[in-house]
Amino acid sequence: MTEALVQVENLSRYYQNHCAISHLSFSLKAGEVLGFLGPNGAGKSTTMQVISGNLAPTEGEVSIAGHDIIESPRAAKAQLGYLPEHPPVYRDSSVDEYLKFCARLHRIPSSRRKGSLDSVKQQCGLTEVGGRLIGNLSKGYQQRVGIAQAIIHDPPVVILDEPTVGLDPIQIREIRQLIRSLGSERSVILSTHILSEVQATCDRVQIIRTGELIYNASTESLNQGHEQSYAVALRQSPGVEQLASLAGVDHAEKLEERRYRVFFAPDATPDALVTAAVERDWGLYELIPEQQSLEDLFIELTHNEEANAK
Repeated sequence: MTEALVQVENLSRYYQNHCAISHLSFSLKAGEVLGFLGPNGAGKSTTMQVISGNLAPTEGEVSIAGHDIIESPRAAKAQLGYLPEHPPVYRDSSVDEYLKFCARLHRIPSSRRKGSLDSVKQQCGLTEVGGRLIGNLSKGYQQRVGIAQAIIHDPPVVILDEPTVGLDPIQIREIRQLIRSLGSERSVILSTHILSEVQATCDRVQIIRTGELIYNASTESLNQGHEQSYAVALRQSPGVEQLASLAGVDHAEKLEERRYRVFFAPDATPDALVTAAVERDWGLYELIPEQQSLEDLFIELTHNEEANAK
């Protein structure tokens, strides 16, 4: 088993009497991209700031590549790259000038700086804009510069806080591809409230609500343990009651004339529906499985719990 590059144990952060994050624990290995989700005010940015060493935890421990963020802050921070929600770029500097400055901040030896600069520019798609002022670049390219400063020292851990906010669809797709390439060898934490971002980019997803971790699983397991729904179209309308009475069917709902959504138990198959449609001449011409989206899960875990708490 590969050792975890990020280890968070029992992490809490209070602002006076307000608990921003409460007893968070998780780990992350090399090659994993973790999506850190939550509604606004859930504690995502606070968690990222504590993990990156910009805020001290009230309780708990954070280890980056084996270095405790409190006991060995310099060694721990040398192992990570951090892109805050607003990229810390100097608009009056050129891309090359800024990245050279970042290389010096990270104490990259002068003999290696040019190689590091060329490598990170190629990786982030900045080779053609090295001489341009950052302030004259599009927001998408400014985000690329922000990511470049975070990885110029080749850290094993990268933290990205809302990296695609304000970008157009083409820019978002490009940044997603860049994030995926970063996660091939590093541990990447992507903090966002954009659900499609996580589903398209991440291997694992964690959902935080009011500072507490309420969900932690791989993105592939979203459908496991949940009922499966199918969009069904029939030339002869049997009615909701007949569909709901079939073996394996949990319940059904009518969408429009001769169209239904049929929900099956987690381990059930639509075989009974197909058989009944043939035997009773329902004229089945559409049977499309519907996967549970991350949006469905997010609303189920956050909205419903908030409503129950009232």
